[in-house]
Amino acid sequence: MKYMIMTFGSAEAGLAAMGKEWMLEMIQFMNKLDEDLKKSGELVSGEGLADGSQAKTVRFENGISVATDGPFAESKESLVGYWIVDVENEDRAIAIASRIVDFVKVPIEVRRVMDAPPDF
Repeated sequence: MKYMIMTFGSAEAGLAAMGKEWMLEMIQFMNKLDEDLKKSGELVSGEGLADGSQAKTVRFENGISVATDGPFAESKESLVGYWIVDVENEDRAIAIASRIVDFVKVPIEVRRVMDAPPDF
């Protein structure tokens, strides 16, 4: 089963709250996690994303598509990175997410990647 493990936040807020040293440690932690998931064969893909302040949102307004600055969510935090893992079950995906939460101390979202559209 494939799951997407998503991290949310703001690089600017993280740097202000935790400091540069912690941010560098966090990057090392994330690189180690990537290595471990590659070795176990569970990593499908994963990437860090540019800060939400660099995002564009395209909306349909007044009959046309309009691009505006900022992430989709009207919040200070947005998706900052993700892993897609192919694991035996949801418990394993939660165990991986828990490893991340133990380090970053903020919530992580785990969501199954659908194999097909849901039946309605």
